[in-house]
Amino acid sequence: MRNDRHDEPLSNEELGLFLQYLHRFAQHNIDLFALMEVGDPEYPCYMALTRTSEPRTDPAAYRRP
Repeated sequence: MRNDRHDEPLSNEELGLFLQYLHRFAQHNIDLFALMEVGDPEYPCYMALTRTSEPRTDPAAYRRP
């Protein structure tokens, strides 16, 4: 399935589904880490999903949706 509506934000329903899928992905698909490049190829967003927090980052900085 592909959705090419890259020029608009997620609806509340889509955001809810995204967070559900993200939680499932973190629970079942990440052993140590997952590195991704997403978004516009000219202005990519680099994501690092890991089982450890960033060094010297206050745990309060992390938001749990």
